[in-house]
Amino acid sequence: MPDDPSAFHLNLWKKRLGRVPAWVWERTDLETLVLADNELSEVSSRIGRLKKLRMLDLGHNRLTQVPDALADLDGLTDFLYLHDNQLTSLPSSLARLTTLRYINVSENAFETWPESISWMAGLIEIRASDNRLTSLPESIASLKELRHIDLRGNALTHLPPAIVALPRLEKLDLRWTNLQWTNSQSRDMPPPAWLATLEARGCVVYR
Repeated sequence: MPDDPSAFHLNLWKKRLGRVPAWVWERTDLETLVLADNELSEVSSRIGRLKKLRMLDLGHNRLTQVPDALADLDGLTDFLYLHDNQLTSLPSSLARLTTLRYINVSENAFETWPESISWMAGLIEIRASDNRLTSLPESIASLKELRHIDLRGNALTHLPPAIVALPRLEKLDLRWTNLQWTNSQSRDMPPPAWLATLEARGCVVYR
């Protein structure tokens, strides 16, 4: 085991790589890997070899998809950053990341909710702002550990009553969406009953 703890952490932020060097996939000892802001358009399926990763940052790139092999990252418990890419969907296999606690898919091109996220049972925080989402599925209720979900800047017109089934939810950010009852200029539509239920138990709803 290396004496230097930093040996388990690789930061390649903003190196203009264009492509991930092959030697990175040989670093099976890594616990954190930062590949943000590198003009990446793809990620090799070899990433699945990095079984000890706890944190992976693929933000600020040009990704239109991520490999199924991300689901092989058994140790991914802390953070998965996929924000500021060109993603429209996520592999269904990512539902296997049941110990992941934080995911950021903001600033992508999702028009429908990535269903795999609904089955990441360990999630505490989801950031999904600035996409094109119009609604959330009933399956969101499966995330019993969820405390914070950021949905700002989406095209939301509907949220399922099932959201009240999130027992630990503390913050729900709905600013700059198309939900009529969040618009201070349009009060002709009353807020849904589940909103009062959430707020009564202490959940802060930003609208």
